[in-house]
Amino acid sequence: MKIGAHQSIVGNYSQALERIKNIGGNCLQIFSSSPRSWNFTKVDEVQATQFRNKKSELNINPIYFHSSYLINLANEEKIGNLSKLSLISELSVAPKLGIKGSIIHLGSFKNFDKGTNILEPGRSLFNPKLTKLRDRVILSMNKKISVLMKHIFEILEKTPQDSLFIIENAGNNKIGKNLDEIAEIIKQVNNPRVRVCLDTCHLHSAGYDLTTSEKLNKFLNEFDKLIGLQRLELFHINDSRDPFNSGRDRHQNIGEGTINMEVFRLLLNHPKLKHLPFIVETPGFKYQGPDKKNLDILKSLIR
Repeated sequence: MKIGAHQSIVGNYSQALERIKNIGGNCLQIFSSSPRSWNFTKVDEVQATQFRNKKSELNINPIYFHSSYLINLANEEKIGNLSKLSLISELSVAPKLGIKGSIIHLGSFKNFDKGTNILEPGRSLFNPKLTKLRDRVILSMNKKISVLMKHIFEILEKTPQDSLFIIENAGNNKIGKNLDEIAEIIKQVNNPRVRVCLDTCHLHSAGYDLTTSEKLNKFLNEFDKLIGLQRLELFHINDSRDPFNSGRDRHQNIGEGTINMEVFRLLLNHPKLKHLPFIVETPGFKYQGPDKKNLDILKSLIR
């Protein structure tokens, strides 16, 4: 199985490969640059060759970028443009390093009241017929959706065909907090390069109950119906500091949070999921980032 973690690129990209090997992982996630600044990704051929050779030597595969925390593709001003340019740069570099693509938080619809339910159950993100909301709110929402889609289309148009655009399900009321929203976006984009990363902490936050085989199968059937299981690229496998259906998405070490351990066991052993990479993004038991203990706990659950 593919069990890995997010690791630091301090020093250089190749050192992240050594770090994941040292904690017992065989797949990897990294930032392409600082996640809290607009430093666009650049690599020369020497760096790229060194990384690919080390990746092959240590047999670390697959590898993914995680996009900057600053990304907001629904912003029509400076932040939205920088988000677009950052992802174009990152997705263009990924194939040179043998990296599959970027895992992306799409952003949020700023300036909306947190208590406002823009997308009610069963309603389309692209046709929000909400009679309870004022017309100006609907018009503003539609404009932001249009900006989001325009940015995604341009990013895909300007980046290599073998670089994946991977939407991560969101927590904390951001875009993609439920399967319906993700499905609408994928339907509109209609591009095989668009895939999905599911984060267990964010699913827990959004109220998806996966605590039994029956409930997990129901969830996977819903995912397959709305999005298609062929679009599911990987899992972020994290525990949660917050209660179920809380709307909060703070990660915790495996076994130290509020997610039932049965959820992790069921995911790791499900026949439709066992081929997927599982990437840990926990704080670590010494609070120095994802560590060997987190990976070992997950490995102990595999039948």
